[in-house]
Amino acid sequence: MNAEDNTLLVQAKGLTVRYGDKRAVDDVSFKIPKGRVVGLLGHNGAGKTTLMKALVGLATAEGELAVLGLNPRQQRVQLLEQACYIPDVAILPRWARVEDLIGLMSGLHPRFSAERARALLRRTSVGLSDRVKTLSKGMVVQAHLSLIAAIDARLMILDEPTLGLDVLSRKAFYEMLIDEWCDGERSVLVSTHQVEEIESLLSDVLMLNEGKLVLSISLEDMERRFVGVSHDAAVADQIAAAHPLLRYRTGPGGGASPSHAAIFDGAPPEHVQALGQRVRPSLVDLFVALTRKPELDRTQF
Repeated sequence: MNAEDNTLLVQAKGLTVRYGDKRAVDDVSFKIPKGRVVGLLGHNGAGKTTLMKALVGLATAEGELAVLGLNPRQQRVQLLEQACYIPDVAILPRWARVEDLIGLMSGLHPRFSAERARALLRRTSVGLSDRVKTLSKGMVVQAHLSLIAAIDARLMILDEPTLGLDVLSRKAFYEMLIDEWCDGERSVLVSTHQVEEIESLLSDVLMLNEGKLVLSISLEDMERRFVGVSHDAAVADQIAAAHPLLRYRTGPGGGASPSHAAIFDGAPPEHVQALGQRVRPSLVDLFVALTRKPELDRTQF
């Protein structure tokens, strides 16, 4: 593995993390170049948090792993000078004022900018004199992001950063992240269940299913590779005979518009495409197609 390639911020090959006999992450290989916003998708228990912990040296992994050219377990101090990690629960000391936290970060992290943290906080409703215990959950998350984004880092790893927030707070969080941190050189790896909300922000996606990586692809390549066909119920059997990845309903049916759709890996045969209209599969539908149980067919719903 070439740890000197500055365009690749993360390189993983055959990465495996075990908890006893269970492989929480199972022989995973992927790369994250600079300037990317990567969505990490998977059902609960798929291995997302474990993978993120391995990237910052909090979980022992087998295989090859370089993050910013460093070994996360052996060089964790150097790594965390250039990488930021927000776990799935944003925890800040409840007694502290926000200004106190800025002072604390200034003393703890050599790449932290108090001036930048204050500028980022001005985009939120969080005041410097506010105590953490008086903040709503959404405000705590925004304060946490402001502090972390004020670190001059190259990689940010976010594990369900907006969990439990309302839609407006989630929107504000992602707007702040994209506007104030992503600059074409830094990269973000974000795990979330709100796939529809962040799809437009992503450049790449990693999908985990029971510890295995089922897809690692850019959104641009995904749109070229996977094809959706919207069709009427009358031709459903013919569509099914072409063995799509997933068939599902798009509406109640009974009207003039097609009410069913199917997703194919690659272009379906011409006679199948002629049965309906080509559509772009959503990331949610593709996720279902690649991670569903074999017996699941959403046409039953």
